[in-house]
Amino acid sequence: MGGNFATSSLAAEFGTLRPVPTPRPAGVHARSWTGRRLWQALVAMRQRPPDTPLSRRCLLRLIGGAATLQIPTFALAGFDFFLSEYTATRAELQAEMAKRFPLQQRYAEVFTVTLRDPQLGLDPANNRLGVTALLSIASPLLRPPGVEGLVSVSSALRYDAPARAVRLVQPRADRIEMQGLSGRDAERLQQIGAVVAQELLRDQALHTFDTKDLTVGSKVYEIGDITVQQDGVKVQLK
Repeated sequence: MGGNFATSSLAAEFGTLRPVPTPRPAGVHARSWTGRRLWQALVAMRQRPPDTPLSRRCLLRLIGGAATLQIPTFALAGFDFFLSEYTATRAELQAEMAKRFPLQQRYAEVFTVTLRDPQLGLDPANNRLGVTALLSIASPLLRPPGVEGLVSVSSALRYDAPARAVRLVQPRADRIEMQGLSGRDAERLQQIGAVVAQELLRDQALHTFDTKDLTVGSKVYEIGDITVQQDGVKVQLK
């Protein structure tokens, strides 16, 4: 009822609404009731005489009517309805990644490598994402039996359609430091740590969508280009 009230009030303010022209803006599906109502409101504003001020009463009606439209909940969580884009912020991605740690893997049956406390970094210039994590290597061959350090890995991103997940692809260990070691022992453990860190992060999910996140009305969006930005990751919806 909110949508009808808003458009009828606009009609009284600006005159009879003419049919909505095509093409519709990107992101508004031709059969989407919500898209049609929002677009009608925009058309009404464009059709009014340029020297006619928009009254406060009409503006409030327009806002009130739009607020009652059945806009999907994810529109308030990074989805740009008109540009067909979804942006996950650095904080959101950091929280999702932290839930998947610690990660652990055996190497050569005698070393146990663990990654924990990941910190997310974004590299827009190279369209890559960085992960810096605490690294520990334990083995009965070591004295003491465990050492710790820090590893930084950068990675490109890809979309896994069956799982509806944005994943790390081709991770590369850019820097690794081990505490309290030097010489050949340090070099050997750095090599082990780098290899295992890359394997642990390969294909790790950065963000996973629910089916409802990609659905507006009868349209189900697909993921297009993935772009790393200064404070988040943007995906194009098509």
